[in-house]
Amino acid sequence: MTSIRADIETHREAYLARLKDLIRQPSISSQGTGVAETCTKLAGLLEDAGFQVERVPTDGAAVILARMAGDAPQSVLFYNHYDVQPVDPLELWDSPPFEPAQRDGKLYGRGVADNKGDIVARLCAIESTLRTRGRLPVNLVWAIEGEEEIGSLHLHQFVAARQDVLRNVAGCVWEAGGKNARERFEIALGCKGLLYVELVARGADRDLHSALAAIAPSPVWRLLWALAGLKGPDGQVCVPGFLDDVRPISPAQHAALAGWEYPEEENRTLMGLSAFLDDLTGPALKERLIFGPTCNIDGFHAGYGGPGTKTVLPNEARAKLDFRLVPDQRPEHIVECVRAHLDATGFEDVEIAWWEGEAPAAGDPDHPFVQTAARVAGQLYGHPPTLLPMMAGTGPVHLLCDQFDVPVVTAGVGYADSRAHAPNENIRLTDFFEGIEYIAALIEALGENEP
Repeated sequence: MTSIRADIETHREAYLARLKDLIRQPSISSQGTGVAETCTKLAGLLEDAGFQVERVPTDGAAVILARMAGDAPQSVLFYNHYDVQPVDPLELWDSPPFEPAQRDGKLYGRGVADNKGDIVARLCAIESTLRTRGRLPVNLVWAIEGEEEIGSLHLHQFVAARQDVLRNVAGCVWEAGGKNARERFEIALGCKGLLYVELVARGADRDLHSALAAIAPSPVWRLLWALAGLKGPDGQVCVPGFLDDVRPISPAQHAALAGWEYPEEENRTLMGLSAFLDDLTGPALKERLIFGPTCNIDGFHAGYGGPGTKTVLPNEARAKLDFRLVPDQRPEHIVECVRAHLDATGFEDVEIAWWEGEAPAAGDPDHPFVQTAARVAGQLYGHPPTLLPMMAGTGPVHLLCDQFDVPVVTAGVGYADSRAHAPNENIRLTDFFEGIEYIAALIEALGENEP
């Protein structure tokens, strides 16, 4: 690794310039802004590095599939996404989101942490490896999608078309991750699943004068009552069948949680909280965060919300909810449970307007692929990394990897205050260059030892 580190150091400015250039290209999938252009730019970068690149079409954004042969017989999969979140609220950014700004040892810009910084770090690691040793130490397959931020809506089409490739990899290096609030490197081995639903209650065929609330039903109250029946004041989800399929936590997963030094005080400060929900702390807090399913209201929309007063009885109310799921819950089953519960409690009229979801996936901390990633991280970062069986967020781990029994490890360049999805998204430059070195060391180790 000595010569690879020297090459990374020599190309620091070029690597940073490449990241800035990719940040300047918007790629907001939810708004259809710049996604195709980003795909073209990224495919060109991969081709210039020596990859065989294919843009696999879907009914949405194309998935980039890049392949490069190496010395070892096994193949390793990289997963990333090239789309980013919207920038709103724009007025809270200290610098324009698509004009990368470097200050105080950090680089600011939309997508720099989630996920373009990871993409560029991996590409730079590969280039330094190739310049130093001529060939990669392991076969590499790289899938980069353009719809992760809107739920990977069409990734299943890519998976169906390229199952032969995905089934024959030894493991996957997933996007995301980095250092926590105590500067400990964290590696997640999976993610929670998700059910996202929109509920709608309707009343009259138009908004009415609020005086008519004496005789006309209110869809706003109707939806509020329906929502109140989904989750009690004690925080428990009241939907029958919701917990029926939850898989017990394995001994290895329990051990991984026990070894996790979760930075409670630091994270409370970052979130602006005086206490966590239910005053959770210690082992109970860690288990709830990683293995606890949730029912959350993302937004509620009805009636008048402008300045001053408007006495109105709205004709419609809508709520968006997400349920984070754990193994072996499935979104298609949970939405059936929600529908049955609404019907059984007298809310047959409350409509599930649409839903989407992803299945959960939790990894085995003892898997050899995982242990190789942990060993390399320990050598580079100077401490044993935390192994999290799942991340609290959601991604298409089950779709791309878990259903094929492919183990997953995350490897990111973010840190606790990277502010992904928020204004002033950023990474620290030291983390970016360490991330390049980590990927180079990891593929070297994977080539030496069959995971």
